[in-house]
Amino acid sequence: MISRRDFLQVSMAASALVGASGFGNWGRLAAQQRLTQDQLLQFDTYGNISLIHVTDIHAQLKPIYFREPSINLGVGDNKGHVPHITGADFRKAYGIADGSPSAYALTYNDFASLAQGYGRVGGLDRVATIINAIRADRPDALLLDGGDTWHGSYTCHHTEGQDMVNVMNALKPDAMTFHWEFTLGSDRVNEIVEGLPFAALGQNIYDAEWDEPAELFKPYKFFDRGGAKVAVIGQAFPYMPIANPGWMFPEYSFGIRDEHMQDMVDEVRAAGADVVVVLSHNGFDVDKKMAGVVSGIDVILSGHTHDALPEPVLVGQTHIVASGSNGKFVSRVDLDVRDRQLMGLRHKLIPVFADVIAPDPVITQLIDDQRAPYEADLAEVIGQTDELLYRRGNFNGTWDDLICDALLSEREADIALSPGVRWGPSLLPGDDITREDIWNVTSMSYGSAYRNEMTGEFLKVVMEDVADNIFNPDPYYQQGGDMVRVGGMGYHIDITKPQGERISNMTLLKTGEAIDPAKTYIVAGWASVNEGTEGPQIWDVVENHIRKMGTVTLSPNTSVQVSGA
Repeated sequence: MISRRDFLQVSMAASALVGASGFGNWGRLAAQQRLTQDQLLQFDTYGNISLIHVTDIHAQLKPIYFREPSINLGVGDNKGHVPHITGADFRKAYGIADGSPSAYALTYNDFASLAQGYGRVGGLDRVATIINAIRADRPDALLLDGGDTWHGSYTCHHTEGQDMVNVMNALKPDAMTFHWEFTLGSDRVNEIVEGLPFAALGQNIYDAEWDEPAELFKPYKFFDRGGAKVAVIGQAFPYMPIANPGWMFPEYSFGIRDEHMQDMVDEVRAAGADVVVVLSHNGFDVDKKMAGVVSGIDVILSGHTHDALPEPVLVGQTHIVASGSNGKFVSRVDLDVRDRQLMGLRHKLIPVFADVIAPDPVITQLIDDQRAPYEADLAEVIGQTDELLYRRGNFNGTWDDLICDALLSEREADIALSPGVRWGPSLLPGDDITREDIWNVTSMSYGSAYRNEMTGEFLKVVMEDVADNIFNPDPYYQQGGDMVRVGGMGYHIDITKPQGERISNMTLLKTGEAIDPAKTYIVAGWASVNEGTEGPQIWDVVENHIRKMGTVTLSPNTSVQVSGA
């Protein structure tokens, strides 16, 4: 029997950085003295195959700040299990010291102070350095991209994803799968995919007319590595036409398709696969359920829900790896594959501390080249913030509070709705807010800010529908986002109730009156999946609002009352 220690190399920076603990506003130099690139990259090479996993980069080429969520609730069998624990509970579960590099990277407490000491994270030139180091140790390592790559920034929007394609091509991935990429529109996606020098995978990407696997997206690819045959099966985001505008890619359908996944696993095993890896954009809870339904998968590289876990989670014989988002982490997974089976696994979640990892100069120059035509627009200062601006959390983030305030003010609305998307970097108190910062939390191909009349009854239906997408106890009915953010209205939610019964006590905040089902309200929002939505672009709405404010200050958001957590 393989011991747990041999089977899992619990790393993150926590185990390597002895003594890096303590609270407070550390100076950057002091933080750097506690951290070295060699410490972050140290790994006891194991077995005969190495996987490198990045996912949910969301077009973040440069280093950023990114605060992890304070609330990440699980329901049903997932309640109280990772990734649905945060803060002190998360640190306790993994033995992470308060104030340590791992605490800064993986939890939210004291974030603004720790960020002053540890600095920014990510940057694809730093990611390149990590990839190069792993390849120097294991030259035939497989680099696998979990998707949500060609979306989420000013330059990505204006180049229709080409900036990210150019930089990622230079990193030389072996395969990728997809989600937000399809919101570029199927014509553009097809154009890019046809020119990719690596595999575009999605066993669940189907031709919508014929209900057959789409020819452009192969279900899997074989790689000969370390004397073994590795099968990588792609799993694109299953709920694409529901969570995003299906009219942008009408010729494609998606779905979980776990029966077809089982067929693909059986097919690659019959064709001689020694190890089966699923490159997934399902979201973590969906991956957990799939691992229990589909037999024969050795490793799932999980994406979509932006979870970062220092250890893989074992479901049956399947190991699920979660590698964070926004270029903040890189996972290395070493496999010992012998006699046509996985004999052991070691894993390390590597935090990309931008002040510690030396940038790769070739990639730095390539990134600068992509940004050069837009640099003046990117850098223009629109205002300042006195607040920590962040997005993550099941119910609210300060970035979305600001966006909702902008919609209420600029669109003269009673109630504002902002989608519960998880992408978007953070800003620290005292930071300038540039145009790039605004686009980092609003950029998309359907960003029109609508202004509609809605009855109280319809608002309740909308809120219940979104709540069920998040808190349905069956992961196959979850879409992996967070709750729609609401401005101008308060409500109570009981996450244990069935659909239609979770939302109550809806209140119009400006009057304190209960929302009347029969009354009509002016509602402003953005990111509607409906074709032909009219209105100004959300980034212009937010920019105008911030310019008028000058300095952003926000009142604490106490409008959502949660029970059943």
